[in-house]
Amino acid sequence: MPRRQPLPRLWLMTDERLGERLWAALERLPRGAGVVFRYYSTPPRERRTLFAEVRRVARRRGLMLIVAGPRRLAGDGVHNRQGRGLRTASAHDLRELRAAERAGAGLVFLSPVFPTRSHPGARPLGRARFGLIAGQARVPVVALGGVDARNARTLPGAYGWAAIDAWC
Repeated sequence: MPRRQPLPRLWLMTDERLGERLWAALERLPRGAGVVFRYYSTPPRERRTLFAEVRRVARRRGLMLIVAGPRRLAGDGVHNRQGRGLRTASAHDLRELRAAERAGAGLVFLSPVFPTRSHPGARPLGRARFGLIAGQARVPVVALGGVDARNARTLPGAYGWAAIDAWC
């Protein structure tokens, strides 16, 4: 698959929780970063309108835009489904990582690395377990879940990191 830019190492995972903070988060991302658009519970018409605005900002700022959910929206790739462009996937353990690789994912988000508001009560992987799983990957693995610029540097095997709150 030809790429317009290298795979981003920094990612913003969007969702309804961001609200108006979305726009500031998009502006904080460095050029060449990635955005995963994940507005699953937003009604279709509102979702399309929001996506068009996010796509406009992403183009202006040189951000890669990946779309989760319905196939009607076109970005630079897709998350957790088949489609055109870069395919990304979520994984929470080695079994899910292998399934994502078999499905053709070019990049995998492995989570939760640390405790996170997105998954309260979920057992985090921690540094060591993250490193063991990421070290066996055949594709780049991006750390997600309680990750920020400071603690991402301590993660063995991480290609990059993704967050919601750390960008806000």
